[in-house]
Amino acid sequence: MRHSSVRGEGATAQAGEEISGGEADASGTVPPQRGGSGTARRSDGGRPRRQGRRRVLRWTASVLSLLILGTAGAGYLYYQHLNGSIHTDALNLGETKLGGSKPNAFGQTPLNILLIGSDARDDAANQALGGATDTFDGPPLADVQMLLHLSADRSNMSVVSMPRDTMLTMPKCTEPGGKVHPASKGLVQTNESLQRGGPGCTVAAWQELTKIPIDHFMMIDFKGVVSMADAIGGVPVCVEENVHSRTRDGKGSGLKLPKGTSVIQGEQALQWLRTRYGFEDGTDIGRTHAQHQYMTSMAREFRKNAKLTNPVKLNSLAQAAIDAMVVDTGLNKIDKLYDLSMELKKVPPGRITMTTMPWVYSTKPGLDGRVEPMANEAEAVFRMVREDIALDGKGNATPEGGASPSPGTSATPSTPSTAPGTPSTAATTAPASAPAKIAVSVRNATSGKDGAGTRVKNRANEVAVLLTGKGFTKAAADNQTGAEDTTVVRYATDAQAADAGVVATALGLPATAVQKSEEVPGITLYVGKDWRTGNAPTPPPPAPTVAPTSAHALNGDNEGACMPIQPGFTW
Repeated sequence: MRHSSVRGEGATAQAGEEISGGEADASGTVPPQRGGSGTARRSDGGRPRRQGRRRVLRWTASVLSLLILGTAGAGYLYYQHLNGSIHTDALNLGETKLGGSKPNAFGQTPLNILLIGSDARDDAANQALGGATDTFDGPPLADVQMLLHLSADRSNMSVVSMPRDTMLTMPKCTEPGGKVHPASKGLVQTNESLQRGGPGCTVAAWQELTKIPIDHFMMIDFKGVVSMADAIGGVPVCVEENVHSRTRDGKGSGLKLPKGTSVIQGEQALQWLRTRYGFEDGTDIGRTHAQHQYMTSMAREFRKNAKLTNPVKLNSLAQAAIDAMVVDTGLNKIDKLYDLSMELKKVPPGRITMTTMPWVYSTKPGLDGRVEPMANEAEAVFRMVREDIALDGKGNATPEGGASPSPGTSATPSTPSTAPGTPSTAATTAPASAPAKIAVSVRNATSGKDGAGTRVKNRANEVAVLLTGKGFTKAAADNQTGAEDTTVVRYATDAQAADAGVVATALGLPATAVQKSEEVPGITLYVGKDWRTGNAPTPPPPAPTVAPTSAHALNGDNEGACMPIQPGFTW
């Protein structure tokens, strides 16, 4: 049986699954709990209110539960001193900037948050939780990566996991201090992105692959997962048979549970989230599915009963959560985290959909057991997120006061609804100029990214003439070329964002085709492989309305989910 968690070269495979001793398991992933837990914790933080000064409200203690699942019963803890303890890092170290999520026709803005579980073992607390000693104080790996998409109307939430053994081309990443990590010349395991400058490079890798604008990230480590799991008071999980995750040579998480439903917490919860050997076929994919079961179950628990009422315990939990988390600078205050949690908690568990990026085993030499995105079906999932289409197939809610506008029509937008910490495009960009005042460079990129197509000669000149006819009298072909599968408009500064949008609208391009980039001096139109002839790019096929079966969707209301057990790991 093929294992998607085969150890890679160097640090790639150092994320140990072990809880006590033994050689680090290549797939020993940091459970999403970390990523998740970090999330909830933030959410728990509260912003000062008059009533808050008179009483301490409940702190919903799991990052995963509150931020990933956004269903905790309410409440925040007024701890102003925590603001100074929040660890932050740059949001995006890559060169391609998508400019953040854009409001829809009604002024509602979706949110995309990348949840990262780091396997860092750089302190005594994390080292005490296990893993091979040769991983201690080494460079961390982003072993859990989940993109949380909160719909613009707040009616639904989609979470897309990427298996840690996914092979990708890494983008160029530049650290704030100036250190440059060049773009990779070949495929690199996705969890290594964290070693290329920090979480900002993990964000850059996701944006490069998915073309989804990421508004925030939240990263958490081992100890954060354990402390948050303790705070929850237990999460029900189910296994189809007795299971013990331990191999003859000592690998495995050590998880040992009887057949049926068990309530797990603390270190046992960490074991569940890190288990590979024992679930399904023993690969990282099975572990991802187990993580989804845990998170949806946690959401239901918080919906049923918010258990945290002890101020002393909440104080220590809050501090532990903050110590274990790193967030982007847009979430650097307790009130921002609290307000974000309030946005997330609007979604009921039944509209939360957990999915795994569709994948295929790599056929490239030396990558046996590793996976790559399944071209068409992975793109279908990414497109649904980009276009704010619910992955559960139930659609979004209709805004009050009128029906959703049909394609090609306009609606009068309401005041943009943006969660604190998320910049509103409408508020941060300059007013658009008239077409005649917008300088546009047109670049021939018709060969496509795969380089298999032949570049169409004189195409940039032809499109420049077309733009001139549409009133863009300052449009001109430049002498550079590119390689894009789809036509995009890139701009260099925030002041050019609105003008770039005018160019895209004139050509019938979607909002996702407008991107901020350090690679261009000004507004530049890349004529892609989809526009080799004619007066307009080839329109894409209709967007899917439900996630493909290969995404292995799990609904938040599914209380019957139960993990299949790998042969040989029962007792």
